[in-house]
Amino acid sequence: MATASSFKDETHPFAAERSAHPTATTSVRIANPGYDHRQSPNEGIGACGWALVILSYVLVVITFPFSLCLCIKVVQEYERAVILRLGRILPGGAKGPGLFFILPCVDTIIKVDLRTATFNVPPQEVLTRDSVTVSVDAVVYSRVFNPIISVTNVKNTQYATQLLAQTSLRNILGTKTLQEILSDRETIANSMQVHLDEGTDPWGVKVERVEIKDVRLPQSMQRSMAAEAEASREARAKVIAAEGEQKASRQLKEAADVIAESPIALQLRYLQTLTQISAEKNSTIIFPIPIELLNLVKPRV
Repeated sequence: MATASSFKDETHPFAAERSAHPTATTSVRIANPGYDHRQSPNEGIGACGWALVILSYVLVVITFPFSLCLCIKVVQEYERAVILRLGRILPGGAKGPGLFFILPCVDTIIKVDLRTATFNVPPQEVLTRDSVTVSVDAVVYSRVFNPIISVTNVKNTQYATQLLAQTSLRNILGTKTLQEILSDRETIANSMQVHLDEGTDPWGVKVERVEIKDVRLPQSMQRSMAAEAEASREARAKVIAAEGEQKASRQLKEAADVIAESPIALQLRYLQTLTQISAEKNSTIIFPIPIELLNLVKPRV
């Protein structure tokens, strides 16, 4: 229920001229978020209503103990019961958990589950800001935090939240580019959670978490992105191979310079090559030629 509070302007004790004027009174009305204008607990149910209530009590007494099957209701720990008597919510708000007594024919009990409920947002075909069509689905976790307004303000909280999640997902993704959707899923999920929480607050529903499940691209876009990635990998491979050959050529040049400075190094390299070839099982026949013969032939040439 909304409460009315009146505040008076305080007059300064040393200002004589202000004390002569009447004190202004300001009325401030503080709204209660759980208040519903359709609820009227202070209004009576009328003479007819009281007659029906008394008749119900008499019927319960006459049919005792068989009437206990209809009058005793059990509310679980994770539930709350909203009891309406002749269409009006009883004072005191939601009941539960525990055992409750209701009057047949005049009382209606509605049980509200307070546990966290999950539902899948169906894949939404969205046109991104850079004109790319993507299909995105999500998961929403929500729970009822105010059973009274969840019963009086909305017919089906689960269905209403699901429809709002679909439209919110389309609206948020429409302002993002494809790169942002693929890389900033957590940011999109947080903004969607805030948007949903603001929309479902008048329904008594709290959206606890939103997760983006999958982002599906068209087949043509997938092939284009795969070709782009493959070309990028091939370019990097060629650059790495060229750098390797460049380093190898420098090492070979340094080795040639060392061998040129020491003639015996060439013979050692020759013997090392023979050792490597002899270790393999092959039919290669090698006729070694002494390096000295080559040195004798070289001056004549």
